[in-house]
Amino acid sequence: MSTSTIGELISLLFMAIALGMDAFSVSLGAGMQKIRLKRIAIVGIVIGLFHMIMPFLGIVVGQAISTRIGDFTTLVGGLVLVGIGTQMLLSAFNHESRQVIHTAGFGLLIFALSVSIDSFSVGLSLGISGVKTALALLMFGAASMVLTWAGMLLGRKVHGLLGVYSEILGGSILFGFGLHIIFG
Repeated sequence: MSTSTIGELISLLFMAIALGMDAFSVSLGAGMQKIRLKRIAIVGIVIGLFHMIMPFLGIVVGQAISTRIGDFTTLVGGLVLVGIGTQMLLSAFNHESRQVIHTAGFGLLIFALSVSIDSFSVGLSLGISGVKTALALLMFGAASMVLTWAGMLLGRKVHGLLGVYSEILGGSILFGFGLHIIFG
């Protein structure tokens, strides 16, 4: 392996971890709800797939449209997380025991889309840079899947320690992360 290939692998690994950190943060908040281990595994896989699909779509769309769309997708992703976080905070004070982030069906797709939408804009730039696309997509998917699992499992442990306050903490994490995405 040449030095340039190793350098490219290392930079792709760091990029994959950076892209997966939003999935970790959001999954930390989501894991504070009562979610079974089987569902956590499925959520991680779906988010990993979305972290492969979104950059791929970004590559395809990036060849046809200007890069201005990247700012719009980031804003939408941030607004979705702020909305979910707000809903979690409000339901914590509403004293109703219900799951705010739905980790099955359409809710899972919206959840996965909200944490992977920023990778769409990364895909826009990947198509231009000439990076090994298949390797990058696999690394993005694997890193986000593992980080999602780690976040949800850690959130699950914190829920056991904090009890009813875990939903407030989880909602605050999602809300704050959404604001961070919007305002950078």
